[in-house]
Amino acid sequence: MKTTAKLGLTALTIITLLFSCKKADYDSGELADAKMAADTTAISSSAAVEHKDSKQKFIRTADIKFKVKNVVKSTYAIENAVQKFGGFVTYTNLQSNIHDQIKTKISQDSTLETTKYSVENNITIRVPNTKLDTIIKTIAKQIDFLDYRIIKADDVSIKLLANQLSQKRGAVNEKRVEIAIDSKGKKIKDVIDAENALANQKEENDNRIIENLSMQDQINFSTITLQLYQNETIKQEIMAGEKDSAAYKPNLGIQIVDALKSGWYILQAILVFFVNLWPIILLIISGFFLYKKYYKK
Repeated sequence: MKTTAKLGLTALTIITLLFSCKKADYDSGELADAKMAADTTAISSSAAVEHKDSKQKFIRTADIKFKVKNVVKSTYAIENAVQKFGGFVTYTNLQSNIHDQIKTKISQDSTLETTKYSVENNITIRVPNTKLDTIIKTIAKQIDFLDYRIIKADDVSIKLLANQLSQKRGAVNEKRVEIAIDSKGKKIKDVIDAENALANQKEENDNRIIENLSMQDQINFSTITLQLYQNETIKQEIMAGEKDSAAYKPNLGIQIVDALKSGWYILQAILVFFVNLWPIILLIISGFFLYKKYYKK
């Protein structure tokens, strides 16, 4: 009976532990899902959502700065997502900034180089306005810490309408000026003034057309500016140490032999020097003997 009771108690304990572990795993998974959903909600905004039935025309932009676990991997993930949803990357600047570099000699011929650096990337992307919110939520999966996110939706409906009306008025003025030039322009000065006015009017109309095309492009494709960074990274690498200049000198025996050779070369040079001066030496000796001979007399 006691043995049966012990076995039952043991089995109950094991079942309780297994249930607790499963519950803990479930709770942690649930918390992770909740955190991911919260992050996605925090970075998203109604300003990024395109309403198809709306008559307003919005230029939508987003500016987001955040920390990731690995800048390079997150960059590839974001670029792939942008391409998947029909967008394109217009600018990317991936770089490493070195904060400190220390060299420590660990042996006679080895040096440990420790480099502290951080990786960052500034990215500018253009995405279809209907996919802006979707791409922002996809980018949210890469965020480890959000510094800020700014999403703007500027209504340019009135500006577009004003440009269109200005184009119509300009077109009417162009025709009137052309007719006036053809029918009433008699004097050269009047014709020149009318031609200049017509050219200015056409230039103004062209500027309105270009401005409308630019705004329409910004409406169709939203611009997202991203700043990615990660924690400071430490890289250590063992390199061949730089030897002292004395280590490259030959041993004492070789230095003595080289010194003897150098001395012999110097002696040869001195002998050759005096041999080259033999006429002067001969004159000095001759003068000495003549001096002694005539001085005594």
